[in-house]
Amino acid sequence: MIQAHATARYVRTSAQKAGLVLGLIRGKDVNRALATLKFTRKGIAEDIAKVLRSAIANAQNKDGFSGDVDRLYVSACYANQGPSAKRVRPAPMGRAFRVLKRTAHLTVHVSERPEKIVAVATADAPKRGSRKAEGSGRKTAVKKVKE
Repeated sequence: MIQAHATARYVRTSAQKAGLVLGLIRGKDVNRALATLKFTRKGIAEDIAKVLRSAIANAQNKDGFSGDVDRLYVSACYANQGPSAKRVRPAPMGRAFRVLKRTAHLTVHVSERPEKIVAVATADAPKRGSRKAEGSGRKTAVKKVKE
């Protein structure tokens, strides 16, 4: 199972605002996440999409990657607080208010979903007294499922 991540540091937004948009894509397939970010009306969505595309490219360049981007999903994404620049804004009566220009570090982790082999149906002969029709015995169907 391939795992890759990408980080954008010192992005000029607060970690709280970035976290709201990151919550929209957590756990989604990468193509679905990119589509979600494209139509999200927040300025930080463009920066998050850039980090997500970088994480996808990092996964593709790893050894052991299956080559199927459709199997990648956003396994984790978070925004950590970066340093804050302090500025002074003039206030009435000769005072000054401090303004914090916040930054954030955005991190997106992508992983490859494993392909599982699942036994779909196992049917035994019906029990005595049941209303089901007589079956021909035991049947098992096997199917590959993308998770």
